[in-house]
Amino acid sequence: MLPLIIIIGLTLVIGLLTHSRWRSWSLLVASILVIYWLQPSTPIRHLDFWLPTACLGLSIFGWVITSQRDAIFARTNVLAEVVIFALVLLLGAMRYLDPICCLTPTRPPELGQIFIAVAIISACSFFLSRFGQGRVGWLYGLSILILGFFVILKSEPLARLASMGLRSINAQSVSLATGLDIRWLGFSYVAFRLLHTLRDRLSGRLPGMTLQEYVIYVIFYPAFTAGPIDRIQRFVVDLHQPEKFSAERALQGGRRILMGIFSKFVLADGLALLALNSINADQVISTGWLWIMLYAYAMRIYFDFSGYTNIAIGLGHLLGIQLPENFERPYLKTNLTLFWNSWHMTLANWFRAYFFNPLTRALRSRPKSLPFPFIIFIGQLSTFILIGLWHGISWNFAIWGAWHGLGLFIHNRWSELMRSKSLSIEAHPRLKGLVSVMGVVITFNYVSLGWVWFVLSKPDQSWKTLLKLFGVG
Repeated sequence: MLPLIIIIGLTLVIGLLTHSRWRSWSLLVASILVIYWLQPSTPIRHLDFWLPTACLGLSIFGWVITSQRDAIFARTNVLAEVVIFALVLLLGAMRYLDPICCLTPTRPPELGQIFIAVAIISACSFFLSRFGQGRVGWLYGLSILILGFFVILKSEPLARLASMGLRSINAQSVSLATGLDIRWLGFSYVAFRLLHTLRDRLSGRLPGMTLQEYVIYVIFYPAFTAGPIDRIQRFVVDLHQPEKFSAERALQGGRRILMGIFSKFVLADGLALLALNSINADQVISTGWLWIMLYAYAMRIYFDFSGYTNIAIGLGHLLGIQLPENFERPYLKTNLTLFWNSWHMTLANWFRAYFFNPLTRALRSRPKSLPFPFIIFIGQLSTFILIGLWHGISWNFAIWGAWHGLGLFIHNRWSELMRSKSLSIEAHPRLKGLVSVMGVVITFNYVSLGWVWFVLSKPDQSWKTLLKLFGVG
């Protein structure tokens, strides 16, 4: 709670600089400091310093590749790069200031090592500016690199191998390596923001921007750890034309922050005591209690995630930046399509724009056109398996994604079947109300049953739990 209080205070100070020329610089400095400060410690020596540094390096590479050639050496961009590297060196130099060491969880590496890292990032940036700027091959290359990091972090065996390699470099015990050693805070959202800009550069939709604007967007501290996933085109507009700081804006932001705090630290953390998990799933015999635990988990994950989102949106309000909404009463929706239009909306929209739509367009444009229902089936199933794997590369998340992909396809076909009867239902208010209530009940329970695959890491345990929920086994 103390870090959140400090961040709220910092945000209020920056919010008061709404129309000051120092506002963007304050956001840049604050975002850099926060990502180092919040990065959790790891068993691998100095990794809690190198991971935020890698975020900055990837952000700089992304900007260099996507920017216009004449912008690289513009005065404001050179100054931004100097400020970024100066902050990294300053944070590293704090290892020598024992009374105030350190902002990072553990002591930073030697300053000489940090100089070498800064020099490498600078050299790579210069190389990319000469040979990679705007070129399709380099844009795809950086995208593959980011996806490679993502796959390693989300796959326990690969993360363990990476940990072994890093431990070997640091002369640490390789036998102690686990997949949990590499905890890269916020990388999932950083990766999606970077991939969004790279993809939009390929399609010609990316506007010109400064290095300062680009880095602030990628590591914007209110949304760094838990989203939402904003679009850079919209973000930069707010960055240039923020709402004027006022009592009304402060109250609006404060209300969202308080809602988020109550949702996360009271409701979600309270429900965690009762919610389904891998330990109590095997211990509970009563079918009734198992349903209660499942519903408790369904509400817990909603209050937890929406709580963080409310805090992020509230902090954005204080800074004059309107982050997109991520939840809109999802458990009250009458079908699975509406549920996914209101649950983690920015993630669903990202996959819809950059995977589902291009995939279905490609399938429709084939010389031998596939049946439309089959195209929808392939698109929805593959999209949601990827959304599942985004949470972690394991069978339980893949099955959870397939559960929703199949559910959406079934709803799509059912909607087509019932299209001719929709007018008659609309003409009878009571029947319409009954259908809506039944839709909410069915959708909520389908989503809740899907959480069994999500929360239990072993598919066989998930299957046994589902059977027990229906009194079998």
